[in-house]
Amino acid sequence: MTSTRPRYFIGIDNGSQSSKVTVFDARGRAVSEGRAALRPYHTPRPGIVEHPDDDLWTTIGQASRAALAAFPGDPADIAGVGLCTIRFCRAVLKADGTLAQPVMSWMDQRVSQPHAVPDAAYVTTSSGYLTHRMTGAFRDTAANYAGRWPVDPETWNWSTDDGQLAAFGVTRSMLFDLVQPGEILGQVTPQAAAHTGIPAGIPVVATANDKAVEALGCGLRNPHTLLISLGTYVAGMTTGTHHVPAARDFWTNYASEPGRYLYESTGVRRGMWTVSWYRDLLGEEAALHARAAGLGVEDYLNAQAEKVPAGCDGLMTVLDWLAPPTAPFRKGTLLGFDGRQGRFHIYRSILEALALTIHDTSARMATELGTTFDEVILTGGGSHSDLMMQIHADVHGLPTHRATATSTAGLGAAICTAVALGTYPNTDEALTHMTHPGTVFEPNEANHATYQRLNQVYRNIRNHTDAIYQHTYGIFN
Repeated sequence: MTSTRPRYFIGIDNGSQSSKVTVFDARGRAVSEGRAALRPYHTPRPGIVEHPDDDLWTTIGQASRAALAAFPGDPADIAGVGLCTIRFCRAVLKADGTLAQPVMSWMDQRVSQPHAVPDAAYVTTSSGYLTHRMTGAFRDTAANYAGRWPVDPETWNWSTDDGQLAAFGVTRSMLFDLVQPGEILGQVTPQAAAHTGIPAGIPVVATANDKAVEALGCGLRNPHTLLISLGTYVAGMTTGTHHVPAARDFWTNYASEPGRYLYESTGVRRGMWTVSWYRDLLGEEAALHARAAGLGVEDYLNAQAEKVPAGCDGLMTVLDWLAPPTAPFRKGTLLGFDGRQGRFHIYRSILEALALTIHDTSARMATELGTTFDEVILTGGGSHSDLMMQIHADVHGLPTHRATATSTAGLGAAICTAVALGTYPNTDEALTHMTHPGTVFEPNEANHATYQRLNQVYRNIRNHTDAIYQHTYGIFN
């Protein structure tokens, strides 16, 4: 860092529920931020889940303008933008780069199928589409093409096998040019500047997919660290240096640096969404009690659920509020009522189910990798809860760190940008200066012993509930 003028980096984090834009300084401190909630998904028929109209671009504009309006510095000191978007989405574009149809959510069944839109000029990811809106270029990060795309996972380039392209339903001309994380995608156009408030002409830097960029913002570098992302999709991750094909209990994702990978356990679909669902189900009565206590609703629920013993007096939750494609008959389950439990038992049981489920899937991943974990990092909205942090520490029996950034994906995008633009010579140096340790929660040994016993139940619980839902699937679906 040679210049005496401050340098700032914009991290765009387009997530599943909102778009967040944060301006960071060169020490990783958030200087200003803006957020805009995404609109509810458009679901015209089963299996179709779309972002309505041009919602991704609209909300990025709203969030960016809010962040820039609150920015106290000189916009001339903003060095660049890191763009991070939701993974597994698919955007179908016309020849001019505008949407031919709404962007498909990661929950849309079409994203796991070959492309099948007649007369489409381009097929890309959400990051590819938003890159074009930001820069006018038909370029995209290679690290957002996990899933069903004709990409070679070893080289991070398009397959040269015409048969593989045909199986996906495209020709090479329909695919964007790929760049590596940390490379320049283009510059902010005047049109994008008018929409976002971001100065025209500054570089837009390629990052990766949202989970990988989040991992970077948490400083994940050690293969003995388990990172748990508490978002709409909840999963455990660790880091690695090679692609592992045909793994049984995890899958390999691209990281935010060329040649690095993340190993990701099976996750929970609608993970933290289920927590929000239950909060909203309690409605005005819970809000009334929260206001009387001078707390937000979730803080009130956490405070009351802290009084519930570990294990919730036998109440257990199975988190299948959104069934996996491989078992579409599954439903969410609450079982174990005997009259002792109330609304706060249910709330805590949902939190425990998230921790117990990810503990099981992450343990399976560690066994297959031949490794062990000696610490846990929690990130995402759920990590703001002390109760959630303590439950995870108790379930895993390991020191559990809270990620400090309000948007770890935004920080990861800023880190990519700081390295790309030469503020730091490499990622390790950037992480040293831009990530900071958070609060550590130590496990309660008595609670850990309880959860160890419960782990044996949760590991096999679907063997019993599946049969019930297979019988009822034909009735209610």
